[in-house]
Amino acid sequence: MGVISSILLLPAAPVRGVIWLSELIQEQVEQQMHDPVRLRRELEDIDRAAAAGEISAEEAAQAQQEILNRMTGPR
Repeated sequence: MGVISSILLLPAAPVRGVIWLSELIQEQVEQQMHDPVRLRRELEDIDRAAAAGEISAEEAAQAQQEILNRMTGPR
């Protein structure tokens, strides 16, 4: 980039930085939402809670379905 274009684009640098940061955060969230280890742990937690009577069978089924949708849904 030339000196003049750098000077002209300087005021937009904070906006570009915020956009870059938001894209980075979005990538991290998507990685965590689709992490197989994390999803398996969540399913195990649901099973434990249902076995302990902390949640009903319907709540457990709904929570499990949400996790399965994350596993099979688009990335």
